[in-house]
Amino acid sequence: MVHWTDEERQAITSIWAEVNVEETGHQALTRVLVVYPWTQRYFSTFGNVSNATAIAGNPKVRAHGKTVLVALGDAIKNLDNVKATYAKLSELHSEKLHVDPENFKLLGETLIISLAAQFGAAFTPDIQATWQKLMAVVTAALSKQYY
Repeated sequence: MVHWTDEERQAITSIWAEVNVEETGHQALTRVLVVYPWTQRYFSTFGNVSNATAIAGNPKVRAHGKTVLVALGDAIKNLDNVKATYAKLSELHSEKLHVDPENFKLLGETLIISLAAQFGAAFTPDIQATWQKLMAVVTAALSKQYY
């Protein structure tokens, strides 16, 4: 179990309260698909994801980005039990979708970049460190079924 300080919980919830789930999810997923093009193989049913413009304008990318951030909201609501919260998602991504768990880390990194861009100077190094910790916990929970 991960220990969260009161300051970390506050850093997570204060930023999360201001996040536009649809827009930020879209930005983070778009960034993953553009910066790490090999991740596109998991989205073959999404239609055109052949270049940055197509990815950014793809409604399925937008919708899935929102889905991802809604799921992140579930983790934030259950900070003391993220592994249990993500047990079924871990199983789905491992057993059915066969997603390389390294991609969870890549998505976490692009989410943090998106948050830093959105919040600017308010996204301090301490807040970034807390969000890095959160994304490491989320990645570990999503990867649990793989090991």
